[in-house]
Amino acid sequence: VQLVESGGGLVQAGGSLTLSCEASGRTSDINVMGWYRQAPGKQRELVASISNSRSTNYADSVKGRFTLSRDNAKNTVNLQMNSLKPEDSAVYYCKAEVLVVTIESRKQFDYWGQGTQVTVSS
Repeated sequence: VQLVESGGGLVQAGGSLTLSCEASGRTSDINVMGWYRQAPGKQRELVASISNSRSTNYADSVKGRFTLSRDNAKNTVNLQMNSLKPEDSAVYYCKAEVLVVTIESRKQFDYWGQGTQVTVSS
């Protein structure tokens, strides 16, 4: 699975950005897709994720401001970010989780995109 991200950039506080992530390769094996972010000096954290059934999970810090959507036909996920704050500034990474289940084992494989910078100025 390969992931290509787009849509990062510089925006003023209160503004909006949309991040897109397109998957290629064995996309039929993808279970969950999501966005993570990492600010300088901080650990990478979950922003939002969405399952094949479109069940979503959001970090408390972005609930009500960010919306994650998934188009399985196009193998893309889009993160609509509204009311951006300076503390949202980070490198945003797309992640795809592939779950391989056999009679003998259940293993998860994680694939990451290259990251896209989001900078929110105050």
